[in-house]
Amino acid sequence: MSEQVEPTMTSEQARRALTPEIEALDPDAQRPKNVVRTEHLDLNFGSSRILSDINMVFARGTITALIGPTGSGKSTFLRTLNRMNDKVYGFRHEGQVFLDDRDIWDPGQDLLSLRRRVGMLFQRPNPFPMSIRDNVIAGVRAHRIAKGKQLDVIAETRLREVGLWDAVKDRLNDSPYRLSGGQQQLLCLARSLAVGPEVLLLDEPTSSLDPVTTESVERLLRNMVPALTIIIVTHNLGQARRVSDTTMFFYDGRLVEHGPTEQLFSSPANGDTERYVNGLMG
Repeated sequence: MSEQVEPTMTSEQARRALTPEIEALDPDAQRPKNVVRTEHLDLNFGSSRILSDINMVFARGTITALIGPTGSGKSTFLRTLNRMNDKVYGFRHEGQVFLDDRDIWDPGQDLLSLRRRVGMLFQRPNPFPMSIRDNVIAGVRAHRIAKGKQLDVIAETRLREVGLWDAVKDRLNDSPYRLSGGQQQLLCLARSLAVGPEVLLLDEPTSSLDPVTTESVERLLRNMVPALTIIIVTHNLGQARRVSDTTMFFYDGRLVEHGPTEQLFSSPANGDTERYVNGLMG
């Protein structure tokens, strides 16, 4: 049976719910608005060029959808934004990605700090082999953001934020593998949010979920802005149109077109974009 989850708290409300003590322990809790920006970004695996000359700005507090046929480079681009591709054999890049005007490949850039600020949720849920509660606060502990009872505050706050609290509040010490697939994905989302990211990368987060849970997740994503900047890869064109402010269309190793979502879907400037959004190619 499908479970319907209702987000009970926006990201901004959740941030305010954190105690002053937690904010004191977390000097980055109050961050300035940020922008992710790419300049002349080329992505390669070995001798194969995946994407060429990507120039894009992601304004804070917006949702951007990445669309395009399978193999067009969407996920590679997404994973590059928090350096998830760095250890993949043969990966190399040219050009730059900036977060708050600082290149993410700057030699002084701390990778753990970057991935705290730019979180990621994968296509399939990947809960850790620990309790539901410990899954949520795993990153909080690793970054030493909070301790003691503050961990319980964060766990409850984030589980409420994703609409999962009522379903798990009496089983926080249970294994996450006893949850449904949709609930596991929400748990992983709560875990990503617990460390207070500024940017959230989503790689087809609802592709394995039922329609009811997908609808709830989409509603949750809209509730997260403007507190977060969200970049989502999706093959669901209806989803891209429903949730995003801006859409990027990738095809044949290129960023073919980008712009306001409604404009791109209703009046695309490029013929390939028009064919794709109208279902004439896949």
